Amino acid sequence: MLIPEDFLKKEEDHVEGFSPEVAVVTYAGGEKLEKGLVLRPTSETIIYDTFSKWIQSHRDLPLLINQWANVIRWEMRPRLFLRTTEFLWQEGHTAHSTEEEADLFAKTMLEVYRAFAEDVMAIPTVSGLKSESEKFAGALKTYSIETMMQDGKALQFATSHNLGQNFSKVFNVQFTNDNGESSCVWQTSWGLSTRTIGGLIMVHGDDRGIILPPKISPIKVVIMPMWKSEKTKNVVLNKSKELHDMLVNKYGNSSIILDDRDVRIGQKHYHWEKRGVPIRIEIGPRDVDNNSFVLVRRDTSEKQTVELSNLTNTIEHLLDEIQKNLYLIAKKRQEDNIVDVKTWPEFVENIESGKFVRAYWDENPETEKQIKDKTKATVRCLPLKYSETKEGTCVFSGRKATKKFIFARSY
Repeated sequence: MLIPEDFLKKEEDHVEGFSPEVAVVTYAGGEKLEKGLVLRPTSETIIYDTFSKWIQSHRDLPLLINQWANVIRWEMRPRLFLRTTEFLWQEGHTAHSTEEEADLFAKTMLEVYRAFAEDVMAIPTVSGLKSESEKFAGALKTYSIETMMQDGKALQFATSHNLGQNFSKVFNVQFTNDNGESSCVWQTSWGLSTRTIGGLIMVHGDDRGIILPPKISPIKVVIMPMWKSEKTKNVVLNKSKELHDMLVNKYGNSSIILDDRDVRIGQKHYHWEKRGVPIRIEIGPRDVDNNSFVLVRRDTSEKQTVELSNLTNTIEHLLDEIQKNLYLIAKKRQEDNIVDVKTWPEFVENIESGKFVRAYWDENPETEKQIKDKTKATVRCLPLKYSETKEGTCVFSGRKATKKFIFARSY
């Protein structure tokens, strides 16, 4: 957590990029420190000092390190989950013998994040390359996963950096190749933080609360017994416990909840709806008599009556359907709100409407700054799946441009 301040200063771009967010410990043990200690904003410097001691030969490569850690960034405008002074993240650091291998690994980790976002969290993504001004401080290239929230703003879901040899040169991370020659390693770093929780809420939430995709929901099913008199209470509760035990055997104890509280059914509905549990099962006296149950989906509120013999199969089917449906809803929203524009008025109009704009840009940092100053939109990325073959003109400057970038406002 505490990094010598002079470590952070070894890589010029790195210290310049992080200096506005860095907190420094200058007093400890009742005395002023000779050298300040930075509260870790990211771990490249402290880890690469260690790498220099671990790596000597090509046989030590590739070196792949992953950790979960808390970091501190002095946010001037905190936002719950998205931008907080302290947050938890997963970060990885690797060292390779060639630039090609490092770049391939950076893209491989980006694909890991994309698959997690889309297949597990049901959040559609755009994978791309960051502009020079938006890349990680000290990186050669930064690849990112960009996601669209319901209000049209962009949220950077995860990043993966090809660091080149920028850090290995200043931290003397060298290896001897099979020809006996000494060379600096090629490095990558990558990360995903608790901001993804904020993204999950904003992509899948509604006015009743969060909607959790089944693959990430810790609770899959909640069982809600309903009764109106003491005469039927025990019958309904006994059947509910029997059903609970049967489902626990299949899904595990933590995935199935029996809410047997003696409160109004509407109170139970509200309690679990705002927590986003994918399926609830309602059991009343009539359901016990018919040996059937009412299943309710959190994503659509649709109800269906299912006999006990078909219950587990129906639950499996519904969990798959809910997972797919949440992704498709978010995917359609994304597709409907990414628009191609050619003129500056079109650009401004669509940014103001809360859309992702795809447009030619001349890749000039000054143009990028003016676009941001005038619209608060930033270059999110150059999509990796870029298919445009013809040249165009920059949407702002009118100069020749060869690629279309995605612009959007962000958090």
